Amino acid sequence: MRRITTFFILSFFLILSGCQLQESQVGEPPQKEWSIALHGGAGYVSKDMPEDRKEAYMQSLEEALAIGSEILENGGTALDAIEKTVNYLEDNEMFNAGKGAVFTAEGKNELDAAIMDGSTLNAGAITGVTTVKNPISLARKVMTDSKHVFFAADGAETYADQTDVERVDPSYFYTERRYESLKRAQAEEQSSSLIETDDQKAWKYGTVGAVAKDKNGNLAAATSTGGMTNKRYGRVGDVPIIGSGTYANDLVAVSATGWGEKIMLNVSAHTLAAYMEYKGVTLQESMNYLVDDVLEPGDAGFIAVDKYGNFSMKTNTGSMFRAAADSEGNKEVAIWE
Repeated sequence: MRRITTFFILSFFLILSGCQLQESQVGEPPQKEWSIALHGGAGYVSKDMPEDRKEAYMQSLEEALAIGSEILENGGTALDAIEKTVNYLEDNEMFNAGKGAVFTAEGKNELDAAIMDGSTLNAGAITGVTTVKNPISLARKVMTDSKHVFFAADGAETYADQTDVERVDPSYFYTERRYESLKRAQAEEQSSSLIETDDQKAWKYGTVGAVAKDKNGNLAAATSTGGMTNKRYGRVGDVPIIGSGTYANDLVAVSATGWGEKIMLNVSAHTLAAYMEYKGVTLQESMNYLVDDVLEPGDAGFIAVDKYGNFSMKTNTGSMFRAAADSEGNKEVAIWE
């Protein structure tokens, strides 16, 4: 009798466990083989932008997206996809990174970048470099080839000397459009007006970034920037601060763009990831919490991809150059909300 009772008890628990397992499997979202999202900066971009310039931005976003998508579709890693995508954006002077970097108050171009591998929680970051053509590639070498995570200014340049990353004369980064932006920023800074204009707000914005999930399920995030127009001596923004402008783990990969100081103060990229993990909410719910509840209107925008291949892109600045695609054929390329 005791054996029969034990048998029925064990059977009951096995059936119960099976039901719970089935419920958990049913609750799991479908997996996309791969997914990628990218941004080219968030801020105050007028919808009255000349049509030819708008088309140029849209085409650039399409081309950047195609680079990363092809790598992922062919079985490449998330790290390769985001590095090559960001390389393209760094070489495109329409964006505030690499060739299109803005100027500091001293009239220099100082570049920051960071990359993070969600599968290992390893990361690499650099700040204040002036001769590295593609800062994100140097950041990746910091992650993979050094014992450290973060190199700054002269130290980052010295580390670059020990690598094969492409170097350029600082004059390579000069663009007339960015130099004119510096002069306008400095002129308006002298204004006695207590009301911050849209142009003044725009000095704070601009970055490029990419996040991706590959066919092996790995997530990665990368961000690169020329920083803030008219920034002061030695200023470091959110981009190379792991957890602020760039973060990835085995749940989600995040890249930020916007007002760096606000992004840093809220440890924004990690906040999104932590909210997902500890609240057990979806990527979109966590994105909404960060952009709508944590940050204030006009602060920032974010792109993210989760472990299921879902992507989310959202800003509270009015506009964000962005694009995303996945293995299911979903695709989005946009500028305004």
